[in-house]
Amino acid sequence: MKEYKAGVLLEKINTPSDLRKLSEEELPQVCEELRQFIIDVVSEKGGHFGASLGVVELTVAIHYIFNTPYDQLVWDVGHQAYGHKILTGRRKIFHTNRIYKGLSGFPKRSESEYDTFGVGHSSTSISAALGMAFASKLNKQSERQHIAVIGDGAMTAGLAFEALNHGGAANTNLLVILNDNCMSIDPNVGALKEYLADITTSHTYNKLKEEVWHLLGRFSHFGPNIQAIVQKVENSVKSAVLKQGNLFEAMNFRYFGPIDGHDVNHMVKVLNDLKDIPGPKILHCITKKGKGYQPAEEGDPTQWHAPGVFNKDTGEIIKVIPKSPQAPKYQDVFGHTIVELAEKNEKILGITPAMPSGSSLNIMMQAMPNRAFDVGIAEQHAVTFSAGLATQGFVPFCNIYSSFIQRAYDQIIHDVALQNLHVVFCLDRAGLAGADGPTHHGAYDIAFMRCIPNLIVSAPLNEEELRNLMYTAQLESTKAPFVIRYPRGEGVMPNWKTPFKKITLGTGRRVANGNDIAILSIGHIGNYVTKAIEKLKQEGISAAHYDMRFVKPIDEVLLHEVFGKFNKVITLEDGCLMGGMGSAVLEFMAINGYHAQVKMMGLPDKYIEHGSQIELHTECGIHPGGIVLTAKEMVEGEINKQASA
Repeated sequence: MKEYKAGVLLEKINTPSDLRKLSEEELPQVCEELRQFIIDVVSEKGGHFGASLGVVELTVAIHYIFNTPYDQLVWDVGHQAYGHKILTGRRKIFHTNRIYKGLSGFPKRSESEYDTFGVGHSSTSISAALGMAFASKLNKQSERQHIAVIGDGAMTAGLAFEALNHGGAANTNLLVILNDNCMSIDPNVGALKEYLADITTSHTYNKLKEEVWHLLGRFSHFGPNIQAIVQKVENSVKSAVLKQGNLFEAMNFRYFGPIDGHDVNHMVKVLNDLKDIPGPKILHCITKKGKGYQPAEEGDPTQWHAPGVFNKDTGEIIKVIPKSPQAPKYQDVFGHTIVELAEKNEKILGITPAMPSGSSLNIMMQAMPNRAFDVGIAEQHAVTFSAGLATQGFVPFCNIYSSFIQRAYDQIIHDVALQNLHVVFCLDRAGLAGADGPTHHGAYDIAFMRCIPNLIVSAPLNEEELRNLMYTAQLESTKAPFVIRYPRGEGVMPNWKTPFKKITLGTGRRVANGNDIAILSIGHIGNYVTKAIEKLKQEGISAAHYDMRFVKPIDEVLLHEVFGKFNKVITLEDGCLMGGMGSAVLEFMAINGYHAQVKMMGLPDKYIEHGSQIELHTECGIHPGGIVLTAKEMVEGEINKQASA
């Protein structure tokens, strides 16, 4: 394994206590060496890039001033925490980041005491840090500090504002650092973005703010009365200059900034000052994604969020050119298909919570900008917004990652299903999502969707099936909440753009005939069955394959056929076993009095870590070899049983 060399100063830093031994004059060099180390590793190993470069100075300043891990630092989402990992004892193994059995791509409590809270989804940091601050207060640790670093994109979510509302009324040592780079993964949208821009561009406000800040620093040691007077003056200045007042001050947070998040020495001075000011505070830092690496600074920030492998000298992103036509990504099939359907049906709209490029809804946003909506990092709002559109006769396609829609479960039940509204949920990244790990695996959607009345729950075997399910979902004759789940990555059909066909709701299909055993699958994972059947055939075992296509309503006619012919059945799904498609099959079998040996294959009752999809499928036994092994054990076990009898 290649060893990545650190700079002269970074080489000496194994923990933040080592960093604190350096002089402030040496910190810019530390930042330069840390930035270069991230570039060296990520250019060859891949990972989240732009965000981590953007907070290098902020990361160094926080660990220099605060006594981490005693002082508790919470990163929001965690895309930007690579520098934090490198400074907290993981530099020598950082090259294993996001690799199977290696470091997690996100902060993770079991990985390091410096990772105070596990993250991966946005907007949790303020709530978590506030909980920690209250715990310190209850434990009489009044000097302990709590820092939440949250991006302006993550600040748009309701959870962040719920925490601000609570935190503003609490007398705790809570510092919220707003890392404002005008980006999440895609450019930010909404009123908060405009509000932050107003603050950052108000020269009069910032000049007066700096003067008042110095005044507060000069007089604060004279006692609480002087401090209160200065604070009133400060608040008056803010209200006078910013016509709408200060949103954060209105929530009882002391607001400081905006300041340059790339001036590490100024950051150190500011954080040192803030450490001595009690109560809830917000520090507004202006940063740039990709800072210090010219191609990332000047290029497409969405592309440089996680560029994959690239040439660090030229900035060229390295892509493997396939020798033969490749199947497209499922997300791109969705993106092009929704445009095709929307051209024929003027009622179709597209909605995504801040993932237009990740879900490929950006294709519709470019083709039909008035009919596709990025609502910001706000999954709950995305679902209920879709429900509102549906009440007026529109057919919203609400496109959300499977793991992210978990955040809007009540809205699915209360606002969509209960009212039987025609919302189409397209759940991207269903199943094991790969290197992003357990925070991003879409393991539970089949189980938690199929128990909700009125919902239709489906999964395509391939690109053609995805197109046909989308076509069926938008038809006036369907007119019900409709779930379509599909995985991250490529499909299996290079020639995928097939004519649309209506699928009868709740119908599966027999893909392959067989006599010894039946294999029932749902979704893309069923393509493994095709490979397994060929191998089983070579071993003298005849296996039938049924693509169930719908888990709700499940195809009872097809199941009667299966259990009428086979006494050995395998169910296969890329989702949790508890409550999944296999459970639905067992329920049918029990209700209808069938007796058969059924082996359920899917995700076990534990969190699956990160790695490539095939590595994780292999770990869970749901790969072609695992299917073959299970089928052989069942069939050969029956043969041996009959022979011994």
